[in-house]
Amino acid sequence: MNASQQELVFVALGGLGEIGMNCALYGYGPKSSRKYVMVDLGVAFAGPELPGIDLIMPDLSFIERIRKDLVGLVITHAHEDHIGAVADLWPRLGCPVYATKFASGLLELKRLMEPGAPQIQVNEVGVGARIDLGPFNIEFINMAHSIPESTALAIRTPAGTVVHTGDWKIDPTPVVCPPTDEARLRQIGEEGVLALVCDSTNILRDGESPSEADVAKTLKELIANAPNRVAVTTFASNVARIRSAAEAAEAAGRKVVIVGRAMARAIEVAAECGYLKGLPPFLSAETYDDLPRNKVVALVTGSQGEPRAALARIADNSHPDVKLAPGDRVIFSSRTIPGNEKAVGSIINDLTVHGMEIITDRNALVHVSGHPRRAEVARIYDWLKPQVAIPAHGEPLHLYEHAAFARAQGVPHVVTARDGDIVLIGPGEPGVVAEAAHGRSYKDGNVLVGDGGTALAERRRLAFAGIVTVAFAITAKGDLAGDPDVVLSGIPEKARDGRGFDEIVDAAIFETFDRLPRPKRRDADAASTAVEKAVRSAINNAWGKKPQVHVLVVEV
Repeated sequence: MNASQQELVFVALGGLGEIGMNCALYGYGPKSSRKYVMVDLGVAFAGPELPGIDLIMPDLSFIERIRKDLVGLVITHAHEDHIGAVADLWPRLGCPVYATKFASGLLELKRLMEPGAPQIQVNEVGVGARIDLGPFNIEFINMAHSIPESTALAIRTPAGTVVHTGDWKIDPTPVVCPPTDEARLRQIGEEGVLALVCDSTNILRDGESPSEADVAKTLKELIANAPNRVAVTTFASNVARIRSAAEAAEAAGRKVVIVGRAMARAIEVAAECGYLKGLPPFLSAETYDDLPRNKVVALVTGSQGEPRAALARIADNSHPDVKLAPGDRVIFSSRTIPGNEKAVGSIINDLTVHGMEIITDRNALVHVSGHPRRAEVARIYDWLKPQVAIPAHGEPLHLYEHAAFARAQGVPHVVTARDGDIVLIGPGEPGVVAEAAHGRSYKDGNVLVGDGGTALAERRRLAFAGIVTVAFAITAKGDLAGDPDVVLSGIPEKARDGRGFDEIVDAAIFETFDRLPRPKRRDADAASTAVEKAVRSAINNAWGKKPQVHVLVVEV
């Protein structure tokens, strides 16, 4: 292929091989001077294998090196796995940002809630609009999902059109937004679609996802027949679910109380966008105690077991405003994200022990997915008739199954790619042609750290085997000046033979120091190294684990 030939490529920096951290690039032009547009910039949520880490973000070094060629960042919708990294990583890009009104509103409120967050000029784009960015013409197509204003992107280039679905489902009754725009997708399919980059989240499930309206009906029944208080916990961004719960409360003669900052934030943006019109005003948590038990519905954050969220504090009775009593009903109107099962289960157990009635999607239709099952995916292939399929938004099993499914739909070319793969879409034979720098960065408090840092590895070791800190002073003659100061953290009190670990450490220090030749006793570095090795070895012999050992030697 001629090096100067105009090529259309796709590169995922996140979202292909994991659920979340969505970040894709489309490039067009000669290999040496392509222009790129970025689609989404999201986070994944850290598990216990990353102690102290809050969020996982994509490594942008590939596009940072050629940031002058990045013509824009386009947001498909406002879920955290699509926008959560914007505030932290956008300063490294500095490109224009384009989003719908709802996504733009959430980005701005997030900025206001985070001191020091950068001021980002977001260009507001209407659903159905088209924008030109360099060689790309991008159309925003309405898709049903579990958040308002979710859009697919029709990305037009001289090489052909790519449809990037974002997150979506086919739902004829999505409650707050129009259904997926089948008519427009069919029209684009008739125009000709070179490639479809499609959501794989629910590709393992047959049939079609139930409608959001089905959940609304269930909530109405559950709230109407509840004898006491009702608490509903769901994703704060699920405005359709919030509206359904509020309509059910109104029908039952109950007031809605908002509990949790994230919920209040999403509701503020939803109201500004007109999605809560016609509903009575929501009340703040401070009014909760003034309402009779059978006249309140609390909309509560914390459906994923977050320890600082409202529901966790209600469950352990530490919330300053909201209490539940035996006989109150708690509805988990959400799915548990993989990795959060233990945290959610702990909250459910706490609530159950205290006599609350728990309702989840195991015993009632109180949640539906916002992603398409196989029958829905088959329909979008039928509408668009792409020449190339690139499964996205999924773990390896999802991508593999989606690839097989696409072949069964008769797609001529199917490319199974992973993060970092540079996929040639056209012209020529589609496939992986190179690899881009990729990886992860981590939000550690308010600091971003890379994959190669030592802090995480050390933190894992600390969690596994604790730490011993030893401090002692030596004289100019090489004698100990007083007793060593020893602090043990995360170490058992006694070994299997009954000896205290403090005794074991003291013995290792004194024996090692006594055996050192006097010149090395006078050398602080040599004494420190010898004691460190001896203490670690002594604890390992007694415990079977090697802790971190820090030794400070002071010359006096």
